[in-house]
Amino acid sequence: MHTTSRILDGIFPPIPTPFDSNDELALKPLARNIAWWTRRGVRGIVVLGSNGESAHLSDAERADVVAAARHALSDDQPLIAGTGAMTTRHTIALTATAAAAGADAVLVLPPFYYRAQMTDRALVTHFRAVADASPVPVVLYNMPRCTGIDLSIDAVSTLAEHENVWGIKDSGGNLAKMASIHAATPSSFRILAGSAGFLLPALTVGATGGIVALANLAPAECVALVRHVLDGKLDAARSLQLALAPLNTAVTSEWGVPALKASLDLLGLYGGPVRPPLLPVEASVRETLRRLLVQAGLQTPEERIL
Repeated sequence: MHTTSRILDGIFPPIPTPFDSNDELALKPLARNIAWWTRRGVRGIVVLGSNGESAHLSDAERADVVAAARHALSDDQPLIAGTGAMTTRHTIALTATAAAAGADAVLVLPPFYYRAQMTDRALVTHFRAVADASPVPVVLYNMPRCTGIDLSIDAVSTLAEHENVWGIKDSGGNLAKMASIHAATPSSFRILAGSAGFLLPALTVGATGGIVALANLAPAECVALVRHVLDGKLDAARSLQLALAPLNTAVTSEWGVPALKASLDLLGLYGGPVRPPLLPVEASVRETLRRLLVQAGLQTPEERIL
């Protein structure tokens, strides 16, 4: 049992959920991918996030993914599982299931369907109930682009007072807000950048790591960027940030999960199909991704694979 929020420091790839050609879970290649990522220095793994197509999985599939990922990790490698749902009741149930399957912490989106009624009071009440019931620490997940909700500084600082709320993954990219959250929360509260697109600046305003899609493709490089900042080598960190930015944009805001999975395939890992209604990338996009991988120095399966 992990007893300190420092387990959240470092780089965590939010990994895609692998499917086979019959649209079923492909858990054997999941274990192979995880071995590749962990050999390259990531702190742990996040499953069932936005890149994990969690919205497309049944509750039973979610539990299977958590269990498979836990089996592939060593005891000292933290596993974080996404458990956000549209009701407090369902979120608590998913959280309990994830913990029982081996998650060390949970990453919880706000319930957003009735977003007009999701005031600070409603959201604080929701997250407190989840944290009260959760057998593992809770990490808030601020993803305004997908949810339409941008957790306020006041709400986050209030929730940070709860002993079982250990941090936040902030994908909003508002650096001034991150700095304000850092100033308004206890030193034990962890802020994790939600995109490699702003990993370096986030680290300079109080983040202690990141849950970033790019770490699926460039784990060692993302780890190195954090290390450079900790060592005061800002020029080296800046060079990495700039070199990785085009690829990061391609697999996040431009083409999303289908591009991330296609890029994994291009590296010799297992990306596999997306689950409908998502569509695979077109051939022209695949060639663009190949070019961006080469430009980022992530060149061939023979150089990158186990």
